[in-house]
Amino acid sequence: MGKGLFIIGTGTDVGKTYISGLMVKKLQESGVSAAYYKGAMSGNPRRANGSLIPGDALFVKEMAGIHQPLEEMCPYLYEHAVSPHLASRIEGNPIQMQVVLDRFQRLCEAYEYVTVEGSGGILCPLCYEEEPVWLVDMIRACNLGCLLVADAGLGTINAVGLTAYYLKQNGILLKGIVFNRFQPGNMMHEDNRKICEELTGGRVIACVREGERDLKLSAEELQAFYE
Repeated sequence: MGKGLFIIGTGTDVGKTYISGLMVKKLQESGVSAAYYKGAMSGNPRRANGSLIPGDALFVKEMAGIHQPLEEMCPYLYEHAVSPHLASRIEGNPIQMQVVLDRFQRLCEAYEYVTVEGSGGILCPLCYEEEPVWLVDMIRACNLGCLLVADAGLGTINAVGLTAYYLKQNGILLKGIVFNRFQPGNMMHEDNRKICEELTGGRVIACVREGERDLKLSAEELQAFYE
């Protein structure tokens, strides 16, 4: 049975997909079998035949150089670039937790390491009108610890602190923090890193510069976060 790790963010557009791609790339290059998974994906473009292209999954697949079929990577795709609960209200096909969990477990049986990316921030509703499903419910169902991706800039102390507090209140293990768009020597970025570690008790395991194509962790260090 493969090992998994859940990637969450302090909010939308902080770089969860980008960091997930770097992680899967590092694992793939180390010689292990690595897969990517996201329960629900919004804001996807359409092919000429009308079918949806899973944009985040395609990005990770191309960055990491993995051969995993796109069809395995996400069970719920939506065109509208809104929260999955609202996208499914507009387009139909509401998320069912059992489907998400079954697809995740299938990947764990086929791959050694499965990187699971969440949608939006930790308080993202995946389904609301039917049986309510929140992102935290998905993390619990998959029984995984989390790696938190945060933008290194202004506002991150508040965003990291609140997310870490919510995780703790819900019994979910924060395994580490990744700062994205980090500028070495930037006084605010360096101070944010220090305070976020002190505030949460979690370690900033990597600081990724804008456009960087390699995660500054060894494959062994990265693998140790998966369970």
